[in-house]
Amino acid sequence: MDCASCVTKVTRSVESLPGVSDSAADATAGRLRVRYDAARVGTDQISTAIRRAGYTVADGDEPSSSTDPETDRRVWTSPRAVRTWISAGFLGTGFLLRYAVADPVVGTALGGTVTASDLAMVAAVAVAGLVIVRNGYYSLRQRSLDMDLLMGVAVLAATAVGLFVEAATLTVLFSVSELLERYSVSRARSSLRELIALSPDEATVRRDRETRRVPVEAVGVGETVLVEPGEKIPMDGVVRAGGSAVDQSPITGESVPVDKGPGDEVYAGTVADGGYLEVEATSLADETTLARIIDSVDRAAESRTERERFVDRFAGYYTPTIVVLALLAATVPPLGFGAPWQRWFLHGIALLVIACPCAFVISTPVTVVSGITSAARNGVLIDGGRSLEAMGEVRAVALDKTGTLTTGDLEVTDVVPLNGADEPEVLRRAAALERRSEHPIGDAIVARAEDSAVETLPVDRFEALTGLGVRGTVASETYYVGSPSLFADRGFDLDSLSEIVPRLQADGKTVVLVGRDGRRAPDGSSTAGESGPALLGLVAVADTIRPGATAAVERLHELGVERVVVLTGDNVGAAGAVADAVGVDDYRADLLPDGKVDAVEALVAEYGSVAMVGDGVNDAPALAAATVGVAMGAAGTDTAIEAADVALMGDDLADLPYLYDLSRRATGVIRQNVWSSLGVKLLLALGVPFGLVSVALAVVAGDAGMTTAVTANALRLAGLSPGRD
Repeated sequence: MDCASCVTKVTRSVESLPGVSDSAADATAGRLRVRYDAARVGTDQISTAIRRAGYTVADGDEPSSSTDPETDRRVWTSPRAVRTWISAGFLGTGFLLRYAVADPVVGTALGGTVTASDLAMVAAVAVAGLVIVRNGYYSLRQRSLDMDLLMGVAVLAATAVGLFVEAATLTVLFSVSELLERYSVSRARSSLRELIALSPDEATVRRDRETRRVPVEAVGVGETVLVEPGEKIPMDGVVRAGGSAVDQSPITGESVPVDKGPGDEVYAGTVADGGYLEVEATSLADETTLARIIDSVDRAAESRTERERFVDRFAGYYTPTIVVLALLAATVPPLGFGAPWQRWFLHGIALLVIACPCAFVISTPVTVVSGITSAARNGVLIDGGRSLEAMGEVRAVALDKTGTLTTGDLEVTDVVPLNGADEPEVLRRAAALERRSEHPIGDAIVARAEDSAVETLPVDRFEALTGLGVRGTVASETYYVGSPSLFADRGFDLDSLSEIVPRLQADGKTVVLVGRDGRRAPDGSSTAGESGPALLGLVAVADTIRPGATAAVERLHELGVERVVVLTGDNVGAAGAVADAVGVDDYRADLLPDGKVDAVEALVAEYGSVAMVGDGVNDAPALAAATVGVAMGAAGTDTAIEAADVALMGDDLADLPYLYDLSRRATGVIRQNVWSSLGVKLLLALGVPFGLVSVALAVVAGDAGMTTAVTANALRLAGLSPGRD
């Protein structure tokens, strides 16, 4: 399939089968997905229906056009190409006989003479034109007013009235244009083929103390995969032995290899640059991060942009209108005004060629495929054309702080005991609860407790208090660990903290209080021996700003983003310190998840189009509220890849301005392609009545030329890459 008319024919043919409920074809990716009732129809019948529409099906080991790396070359040696070259030979022979050497008469037909050049021209039509007429017949069966039908009618009409030179020229030029179109679309698919080629076909595994080479599909979860220096890692997994620098650029886009050792996670398709690794497989071959990326990119092309929908609607009016004009041009002047019928008949054929909408219909999907696959190669996963288009129109960007602008690698900087407690006691109680938490701050407190070798205490009735902290029962007493607002709401006396908390927060630190509720346990029972709430102490945690964060924010401003805002549940001091350091326009602190949603909705109301960047899990409501939700550091994270509009597979903030720049340029390329192809069609149509546009020019400029031009313009996106240092 090469264009939207192909999609129409294929889907109509398949959906006419009983038992087929739905189908979705993507011409640019060369794929058809069918939903059907296996009890009523089988794959053989579906394949037959596709062939009835005039297309072939890749089965079993037969390579499909979207996965076979030899496809580009095979375009020029395919059966269609061979017929085209033979037909071109007959056309050239005909021109030589007619204009360069003698053109003997070889017979008569229909009251006229037939020359040798006429026979050569008819042979040219027969060799390559039969394919055109056949495809036109398929289009007629599917009631599709497309290029194949229009060209088939034009070739038959010209041949029937004895315009052999014009019929042969049209046949050869159109066949060449079809090959150019197939080649152009194939080039657009090449980025997806490059992704598919990243995944190794085989893996070396250790089984029963023996080393075996097996297909990656045969590797099970938990098996040990052996990776030699310079080899691709075949499976997602965890390193159990060995060490190596690993080139993760196919997954995360990182240009510098990352050192991996025991306990580190690795991904299929990455390369062990300088060492031997033993990897425990953690997923099956079709569930690896790379497999999910390929599947996501493959499906992304099916997501249609608003401009694509507009172009399809426009083509539904444009083509019939030009066809009617072609019929009028071929009949009205000769019959109504005595004009030369041959001249106006040729004008009608030229208009039929111009009526074909392929160039501007393909202009949007080929750009979307080029942009999405280019992004995937650079570690940015976009879920479809709508997200690509929407990101290019973003006017404001909201950024989560922890894990996005900062590394998320928190460390405890201060432990301040209160009310007679000591530092081990504060850490002991805080770590007991935070071991059950999933928050990065909790991880930092647990790490500090382990470094200090404090004992581990059991916890009952644990509860996470969203956006505030945690609660649980330790030794029959209820404890809280969380933000100052959590303790203020529960009646703790915070007067003694009026100086130390603001001072720590002004230094950019996050303050976590640790306290005991001496009144009631969560189940309503009395706690042991306490008359009221009591603070044990506080813990200050600090984060470090992510390298490149300042440059990324500056680049977003340079590219035209009007406002960059930090949204965080952290305190005002910590938020302000980070905001000042990275140069954002504004920040909003002390936000619960609902508060982040409100902040995003306010930005959407003010700016119209907003991107929210977060970790893809904790910020899920805010990501969903934004025009475009961007999950950062999504490599190996199923939820982020499946739920976000865009997933930045790595942790490099340089990917964010790259994403915005790519999307903005893609939107511009789509506009250029649509309006330039429409403009050329309009100019050609206006030139036909004045004799300025021949059939050959209509084919070369209006069809092959514009299809090649819009595809080449779209492929420029492949050269754009993140500006990583």
